[in-house]
Amino acid sequence: MPLLDTHTHRTDATDAVINYDPTVDTYEPDRSLRYSVGVHPWRAHLADDTILRRTSDLAAEPFVVAIGETGLDTLRGPEEEIQSHLFEWHIRLAESLHKPLIIHAVRAWQQLIKMSRPYHPFVAPWIIHGFRGKPQLAHQLLDAGFSLSFGRHYNPESFAATPVDRRYAESDEATLPTDLPGEVSTIS
Repeated sequence: MPLLDTHTHRTDATDAVINYDPTVDTYEPDRSLRYSVGVHPWRAHLADDTILRRTSDLAAEPFVVAIGETGLDTLRGPEEEIQSHLFEWHIRLAESLHKPLIIHAVRAWQQLIKMSRPYHPFVAPWIIHGFRGKPQLAHQLLDAGFSLSFGRHYNPESFAATPVDRRYAESDEATLPTDLPGEVSTIS
């Protein structure tokens, strides 16, 4: 079943991809729902061997349809080297499983683009979650092969500049925005 809402933290969502982070989520995922699994960059320092094994094991399950939320955040979380190392681990996992990668990025655009180059073309979408940037940044990311996910707060010009097949919607911690002015893609 295609899912319109590509990223939510609502654990009861039956119509969305539920974010599951093994560093904080201790419940057993409901196999009748759809999940993404990954360690958030703010908690990259908590990703020990047990957490990585749990993430990898869950990622291989059919009810896990994407990898992440993972990425790079220069404003919050552990040092850049720890985040980069973990992000690279998630990239390899997503690419090996042919699953979309849900990316959290804050003021790390050039590093993100640089880290993505060896993986072009991506085997599954690399989706920037909660994109709010200006059209210039949207074009830069789209040119680098990324897809963009839009939530409650977004730049209408960036939304319009994003091709439908690379444009996603998400609710994150709220409800799915109903005022997006056009079509979006889905995750199956």
